Amino acid sequence: MSKILIIDDERAIRNTLREILEYEDYQVDDIDNGIDGLELIQKNDYDLVLCDIKMNRMDGMEVLSEGLLLKPDLPFIMISGHGTVETAVEASKKGAFDFISKPPDLNRLLITVRNALDRGSLVTETKVLKRKASKTREILGNSQAIGKIKETIDRVAPTDARVLVTGANGSGKELVARWLHEKSNRSNAPLIEVNCAAIPSELIESELFGHEKGSFTSAIKQRIGKFESASGGTLFLDEIGDMSQSAQAKVLRALQENKITRVGGEKEIDVDVRVIAATNKDLLKEIEAGNFRMDLYHRLSVILIHVPPLVERRDDIGLLAQSFLEEICNDYGMPVKRISEAALEALKALPWTGNIRELRNMIERLIILSDKTITDGDVKAFANPSAPVTVASTTAAQPDFDQFKNFQEYKDFAEREYIKFKLEKNNWNVSKTADDIDIQRSHLYSKIEKYGLKRGE
Repeated sequence: MSKILIIDDERAIRNTLREILEYEDYQVDDIDNGIDGLELIQKNDYDLVLCDIKMNRMDGMEVLSEGLLLKPDLPFIMISGHGTVETAVEASKKGAFDFISKPPDLNRLLITVRNALDRGSLVTETKVLKRKASKTREILGNSQAIGKIKETIDRVAPTDARVLVTGANGSGKELVARWLHEKSNRSNAPLIEVNCAAIPSELIESELFGHEKGSFTSAIKQRIGKFESASGGTLFLDEIGDMSQSAQAKVLRALQENKITRVGGEKEIDVDVRVIAATNKDLLKEIEAGNFRMDLYHRLSVILIHVPPLVERRDDIGLLAQSFLEEICNDYGMPVKRISEAALEALKALPWTGNIRELRNMIERLIILSDKTITDGDVKAFANPSAPVTVASTTAAQPDFDQFKNFQEYKDFAEREYIKFKLEKNNWNVSKTADDIDIQRSHLYSKIEKYGLKRGE
């Protein structure tokens, strides 16, 4: 049953609208002012709002603007007894679904309500399908900390406020950034990710701002940087605490002026980018040590979101473990295994220095090595990834060590073969392989490029 909110300071109009809509089997709430109306919108999941334009305590246009900040996809039908074309156009520009005059014509009202509800359902279905296609995982957890993070994302995402996400490696900072983008008004534009720790300091400026042909020795053609690529969308600067001082100064200028200049270029280029940054470092300590600019910190940290380590939200481990269990079994095309309560308790007792990423790897290991039901004995046996595992072994051919001129050549050979093996094992799913070997996805892409690895070799 669709739920509708009526905001109007005229009791007679509210009663008339309520009677009409309830007769059509809609669930209806009503309120006589915009301030309380916004509070109801924030607390409830309404499918539609009917809002008067001329009201005493808060103008209907203000309610429309504030309401869409709270719930960007919530359809508003504006109502006015002094309707003009100009008013209707203004309401439409502010995001209203439609505009009707008082007293409302019964047929016109019901048709408009049905159309608005249909549009709202379509938007919701589209977003669900889009999220399934993008495979952005839900932020799972019932802990107070996770509830606060979800609430902050819902409030902040529709704005262009810059967000700084902090937390230990593997705690889920990237997932928070993805949901900030998914729930924003920029979700149809790209989310461009840059791992500042994985790019050499001498290349970070070219990566972020691009370069002109001939600007340095290897610049054989013009390159568009990440700021330009993300224009209209979101730029996620991961591990920003590892960015060089020179790059920090240029990022600060870009954030201040919404303009960038390519390396070796002179032309200023306008960019429209929402920046989300993340770090596993204490940036205030980095500022004290002279490693990070205080002015950049203040530019980035309009909103701060801290993602707690897994050991501070142990009650969420069961929910996370079950989700990973189903996901990984489905990826492997195998029946979903059962995990015992004792096994879940054993998981909760582990130290989890690698956080969510370590938990996912652990669940994958348990799926592969355990029987139909994962027991606490399995958890104890396979909790240490470096412990020997008794499985049928194969003897690989030993390389000819004389072919390597030095130790670095051998290390490169071993790393190439290891990455190639893991990629093939995971059917060249780069994200899954990065999680499997516990490195950043962008770092893995760099390794693939470095070693010239190609699918089907």
